[in-house]
Amino acid sequence: MVDRPEGEKGPKLGDGSALERPVAPLARESRFGSDAVADTLRALKIAYIALNPGASLRGLHDSLVNRLGNEHPTILLCLHEEHAVAIAHGWAKVTGRAMAAAVHSNVGLMHATMAVFNAWCDRMPVLLIGATGPVDAEKRRPWIDWIHTARDQGALVRGYVKWDDQPASPAAAREALVRAKWISETPPQGPVYINLDAGMQEAELDAPLAPLDLQRLTPPVASAADPDLIDRLCSALTTAQQPVVLAGRGSRTLEAWQRRLALIERLGARVITDLKLGAVFPTDHPLHAGAPGIWLDADASAALRAADVILSLDWVDLGGTLKAAFGTLQPSAKIIHASLDHQLHGGWSMDYQALPPVDLLLAAEPDQVVAQLANVLQARPAKGAPACRPFPIEAVPSGAMATVSIAHGLRGALEGRDTSLLHLPLSWDGKLWPFRHPLDFLGQDGGAGIGAGPGISVGAALALRHSGRLPVAICGDGDFLMGATAIWTAVHYRIPLLLVVANNRSFYNDEVHQERVARLRGRPVENKWIGQRITDPPIDLAALGRAQGAQGFGPVTRGEDLIGVLKTAISVVDAGGVAVVDVLIEPGYTPAISAAVLRSAD
Repeated sequence: MVDRPEGEKGPKLGDGSALERPVAPLARESRFGSDAVADTLRALKIAYIALNPGASLRGLHDSLVNRLGNEHPTILLCLHEEHAVAIAHGWAKVTGRAMAAAVHSNVGLMHATMAVFNAWCDRMPVLLIGATGPVDAEKRRPWIDWIHTARDQGALVRGYVKWDDQPASPAAAREALVRAKWISETPPQGPVYINLDAGMQEAELDAPLAPLDLQRLTPPVASAADPDLIDRLCSALTTAQQPVVLAGRGSRTLEAWQRRLALIERLGARVITDLKLGAVFPTDHPLHAGAPGIWLDADASAALRAADVILSLDWVDLGGTLKAAFGTLQPSAKIIHASLDHQLHGGWSMDYQALPPVDLLLAAEPDQVVAQLANVLQARPAKGAPACRPFPIEAVPSGAMATVSIAHGLRGALEGRDTSLLHLPLSWDGKLWPFRHPLDFLGQDGGAGIGAGPGISVGAALALRHSGRLPVAICGDGDFLMGATAIWTAVHYRIPLLLVVANNRSFYNDEVHQERVARLRGRPVENKWIGQRITDPPIDLAALGRAQGAQGFGPVTRGEDLIGVLKTAISVVDAGGVAVVDVLIEPGYTPAISAAVLRSAD
């Protein structure tokens, strides 16, 4: 988590030249329902609210500008509602806190639903504010207010938010917002949705509202494990001959990282990490089994099969992972699962994954469990571990490129500086880049929704602006094409960002699946590209970046040119700009990734 004041104010955005500053005078008193909502957002220390404008939010919009002065929270204008939610999602991936996003009525919420689902699957807090045309039919304008009013708007997202509400008064709206942020940030975290009646926003207050005691209304929730269960876990781990830790969801704090590292070295346990999630353990550590991936590689699978005790720290899809490693056999290892995720499981979405075999469940936050274990084990001698493996930077071969070329080119151009990888394409090989800090990699988009990468990256880059780290996103071409206009928000608000497009001019993941189907059916695999290739004409992705105000480079087609172009692009970001680099790569996955994709289709 980046250390910064939670209520960071608008003028710190970039150099200030793109900030929308309202003219004086600002409203000194809270007079309308929307003023009460805006005041509550400020009291909750919401730094930003990302939105795409709409008339159903015109009351709140006026209050944010003419009551609060577009400060604390600062409006981030987005060109699509999905980008607004994705930016809030990216912010949360760095800070662990909820940022606000606002969407216009039912139509805006329908645009935003994919991004809400991504945040839900990624277990990230987002305070989503929506609106409806006046609930009182007598106050609706003809036609437009009627089609922008829904009887139960929250039903659109209720299957993938932690909580939703449609408050009927300013006082109820204040309480709903306070409750929503508290619920959103309480583990297991997730998005929440508050639907504001346009009529309530624009109505005058009958009387001033009493102050809120936020400290008493939002008490901290500590989710630690039962001490007896910790003792049982400690006994199992310390007597195990080959313990394995599946290190899943964890916070971005350096303190939690160091505690996790110290505990695992004390136990001498092997560790497996997941590219779907942010970095939680150094991937070049000698105790790390295999390379991080969306799926287990051969070394990680072998370590898991050899284990006598398996500790899952909120691992995503524990049941599916065990099935991939053991097949139809039941693992003989003692399986211990530390997670609160079961508290979120409902019936609409199957993001809860397969039901895993578990011998001991600790219903607690994984970081809390690690801290408790560390306290119990502190008097025991550490097994220790040798230094991390060397991870040399390799040269980029000349000629045509692949995803590996982007990895080597970036590492060569960066020359060892602190970098945060905000997003990675499906073709990424975990062996290409060592993660040695909790902000080195922030994880994927959660719900596997193409188009999320650019927006999430903008939000994460916003949260990292004062961290001293270079924000770098690597997106596939399909992902970039669906989310490219999110880049405009980064340019407009002077949010530095380097976005590299791994451009294979194909929806290649589906080519792999079509090849699989053709082989199974005895049909020509040569036709797998039809309806998948993004060619004739090829799209100028660098020009698309320039159309948003970024500096665009490419397409870079040869390895010998890559590092020079990347260094120039990095200089743009260092100067506070946004750079988009289009790197043309050959379609293809590593053999391990291809095998895993095909297994997932069986």
